[in-house]
Formats: sequence, structure tokens, C-alpha cells
Amino acid sequence: MTDARILFEGGGVLVVDKPPGVPVIPGRDGGHSLRDALESQRGQKVFVVHRLDRDTSGVLVFALDAAVHRALSVAFESGKVRKRYLALVEGRVEAPRLVDAPLVAARKGRMRVARPGETDAKASRTRVRPVEIFERASLVEAEPLTGRTHQIRVHLLSLGHPLLMDHQYGRDAPLTEKDLGGEGDAVVLARTPLHAARVEWPELPGVEARAVEAPLPGDMQRARELLRRAAATSP
Repeated sequence: MTDARILFEGGGVLVVDKPPGVPVIPGRDGGHSLRDALESQRGQKVFVVHRLDRDTSGVLVFALDAAVHRALSVAFESGKVRKRYLALVEGRVEAPRLVDAPLVAARKGRMRVARPGETDAKASRTRVRPVEIFERASLVEAEPLTGRTHQIRVHLLSLGHPLLMDHQYGRDAPLTEKDLGGEGDAVVLARTPLHAARVEWPELPGVEARAVEAPLPGDMQRARELLRRAAATSP
């Protein structure tokens, strides 16, 4: 739990590279969380500024004092913070898209695109662009312009490009080397392949402007290599 690499620390801000499979805060059933681990390791209170899903890896911002926490939280909530994610999705994403599709809550903690006339719909927009196109899959960059739950996953699904594995919105079984164009049976992806690659905030009261990036994690990089190799050898 404490193997989250520190990407930046200074001025009351702590940014870590969150590993997949780790909750940011304890769930309903309790259990240990990344916040708990950081507080235990550092011997001080750590404020959660924003969250990532358990399976999502990448840039995660914490604050080390209340004033910085307030400034960053307001910036996130007001859309002043730019976030960019990388995702491995089904199908060939050939061109950039702006998905403007309001979302509503569905069953079992899921979200879905709203139907016309639904009054509880929340405005939701995501920019999507291809980074690398393989034979039957793509690596895409997604920039959420709003901050709805599961926004990127649902918007990609609405385009016909669900994540390669997603227990709520797509394939539930882990992906092996063979599934990704290789020859072995070893599991490569056992979680949702979504990674917070970059977070950038402007100068704020008491907080300097900064952009922080996290490299693609090992499982997604391995999947990318297998997909690339399969595309190169495809007739």
C-alpha cells in the first residue's frame, strides 16, 4: 500500500503515482486505503483533494494543510484543473472526438448516457483523441471537461469503444497474452486499463502552478507492446 511513488512534494502539495487496485479512502466495508498508508508513513494528516477509482492508476493529488486543500479542491470543482487520461479501448479510434453526452445514475453504482427529457441528467463532456491505433484496439487520450462519476468509461462506451476490460461496462474477464495478440496464457490485464497520465493546475491562492505526469504503468505498457507487435505482424 505504501509503494505509491511520490511524483511531487512542495508548498503543502503531495502528488503520488497511485497503483491500481488500491482505494483512495476506505470503502463501506472499511479496510486500508492509500490515504491511511500515507498518513501512517508520514505521521501527519493528509487531505484528499480528488479521487480515482480503485482500479485506475496514475496522478493523484493530496494536500498537507487545510488552506492548500481548500484552494486545490475549489480549483478541481470549478474546472480549473486539466486532467488527461490514457485508456486502452476496443476498436480503432480513427479521429479526435468531443463527446457531449449528459449522464444519469443507473443501477448498482453505474452511470449511463441520459435519454432526452430526463431531468436529473448532468452535463458531461470529454475530449477523446487517438494516441496509437492497433489492429482491433486503440490507445486513446481522454480529457474530461466535467467531473462526473465514471465519465470517461461511459463516454467511451457510448462511442462504441469500451475499455478492453471493465467489470461494470464491458468485458469482465482478465486479458491474457493470447487475448492481446500474443501466444502465452499469462494474464496481462486484470483491471480496468485507465491511467491518469497528467494533472495540471494554474496558480492558486498559496499554491504555485504545476503540471505533474505519471508514466504508463507496467500492465498497460505490456498490453500496448503486445497489441503493437500483433498489428505489425498482421497480414
